[in-house]
Amino acid sequence: MNAYEKYYAAAREQLEKVYRTQRGAIEQAATWLGEALVKDRWLYAFGTGHSHMLAEEIFYRAGGLARASPVLEDLLMLHKEAIEATYLERREGYAAELLKQYPMEGGDVLIVASNSGRNAVPIELAMGGTQRGMKVVVITNLAHTRAWPSRHSSGKKLADVGDVVIDNCGVHGDACLELPGIPAAIGPTSSITGMFIVNAIVAQGIENALSRGVAPEIYISSNSNGDEHNDKLLRKYKSRIRHL
Repeated sequence: MNAYEKYYAAAREQLEKVYRTQRGAIEQAATWLGEALVKDRWLYAFGTGHSHMLAEEIFYRAGGLARASPVLEDLLMLHKEAIEATYLERREGYAAELLKQYPMEGGDVLIVASNSGRNAVPIELAMGGTQRGMKVVVITNLAHTRAWPSRHSSGKKLADVGDVVIDNCGVHGDACLELPGIPAAIGPTSSITGMFIVNAIVAQGIENALSRGVAPEIYISSNSNGDEHNDKLLRKYKSRIRHL
């Protein structure tokens, strides 16, 4: 097989493993989300580095929940100072400042994603969610997190501080494909499996709410017939969601 074929096979295998082995954890997260939606509560999501894409995945998109907010910090993402973000995500105390910017409350659901699970900001943000009475859903790579020590002074990793832990079933280091002449593996997979996990939680959570007689508000594609529908939601929630 060439690299294209090998990468496809590895990504498919990991996605299948998530489907087979993480169903219980995903369904538990969806149960909590369904309960939150029935009670007019909120979904939040956070990640640093490339994991921030999982936070953006829940937000303001076709078929996505209106009552969903990402926790986004420019300096922890990659579009401004990528090198600085690598070091900033290790800084203890930084998550507390982020939490002040969002009206998270008990009864809300918080997804925190980190492939390594060893850096201070995701760990402390998950801890902060628990302190606020939220259900905290962790998405991480257990193969990687078991291979390296925590960078947090408590010695805890992200997998130690969630109410439920969902393994993205990736390999140590995330990249899955080794090629002669390249000093390390290529072909990361955590975004592929992570996006599936997040959307599976949302889809099942919506169905769970429907089974209890509540139809959660969702966005419709603005490139089809969604503008009027979405405008009502945007007017309703703009003052609540700081990124709208």
